[in-house]
Amino acid sequence: MAVARSSSVLRQKKMLKFAVPCLLLLAVVFFVYNKDKKHESEETNVLTRLDLPWRSKKGFPRKEDYEKEYPLLLENEQLVVCYESYTDHRKSLYTTTSLSETTEEPSTTQRNHQQHQQLLQSLQLFNGTEPMIYFVTPTYPRREQIPEIIRLGQTLMHVARLHWIVADDTSSCSATLNSHIKKFGIPYTLLASPMPEMYRARKNAPRGVANRRAALNWIRQNQKKTGVLYFGDDDNTFDLKLFSEIRYTKKVSMFPVGLIGDYAISTPIVRNGRVEGFFDSWPAKRKWPVDMAGFAVSLEYLALSPNATMPYKAGYEEDEFLKSIGLKLEDIEPKARNCTEILVWHTQTKSSKSPTVRISMDRQKLDKLNLGTLLSRLESMGVNHISESEGTTAQAIVNGSVKPLSFWFS
Repeated sequence: MAVARSSSVLRQKKMLKFAVPCLLLLAVVFFVYNKDKKHESEETNVLTRLDLPWRSKKGFPRKEDYEKEYPLLLENEQLVVCYESYTDHRKSLYTTTSLSETTEEPSTTQRNHQQHQQLLQSLQLFNGTEPMIYFVTPTYPRREQIPEIIRLGQTLMHVARLHWIVADDTSSCSATLNSHIKKFGIPYTLLASPMPEMYRARKNAPRGVANRRAALNWIRQNQKKTGVLYFGDDDNTFDLKLFSEIRYTKKVSMFPVGLIGDYAISTPIVRNGRVEGFFDSWPAKRKWPVDMAGFAVSLEYLALSPNATMPYKAGYEEDEFLKSIGLKLEDIEPKARNCTEILVWHTQTKSSKSPTVRISMDRQKLDKLNLGTLLSRLESMGVNHISESEGTTAQAIVNGSVKPLSFWFS
């Protein structure tokens, strides 16, 4: 009996010796499997959150992929050259057929004509050897687009040796936008460069990046290696002195921008003629905390970094672009009297939804009045919309009394 009990105990000990390693091995396998599944889930979440177009061999984004932007065009980026003109044919937009020489006090029209003639004479002083300024303006269809392009265009009309690159955030070419740019007589290129949909869907969409990337690629494709690159938004305000300041930029010039952030100013900090830091209310761990309108880049210097680009990362476009061209603090040239003057302002037009005007009558009748042409032009600009059944009912005022538009046709 004792022998049998002893034999049973021995068998149990042998089974434990075999079972314990097996259980440990199973525990290790289970732990590793769960860890891999968790890692795979985390990578999938990162992929979903970042919405990136590239993949590693396993189908997940590599760390280096989502920490930087590829320098080349993404698969679904577009660059369409809509219209171009390399001829500078600036002339007086509103000339008079005859100017009276007997009037002692010249009229406003005469004064404007004389001032414009002086402008044309000053433009002719340039002999064609001065560096060209490539002024890049990202824009997008909205009711304020055309008025802002007109305002900016009338500033740029005063700047000689300038090529205006207007990049529109749309997949189709806008004939209306082109007609307004063309009339200034400035050499220009109009691009259609829509933001890729994967970025447009983001809550904080990186506006203007696709436009500026398209302009950078246009410069490379056209082998523009001399001159100066400047990013100027269509709602900013520019002092004409700015253009003479940036024209001879050797590498990267910088200057203050007014109406920025909580300080109402973003500027380099200059001591003894050298940039030593930056004054900006949003540091955000940026190496180069500057506004897009606060720097200009020599194309000779840009050509040294053929992969320079701008990331689709809202708030970090300037910082990453300047990093991509290898900028060093000692390379920066402070302008605007050692950054003591403000030559560019970050003015912004408050965007409003285009109103719908209800005109429940034959619109062809309106062509007999000025309203037909006027309302059609506004509608083509996206300033308003005309509907027969919706919106605010259109009315007219005659001698202080409100009348329907049909008043003229009754």
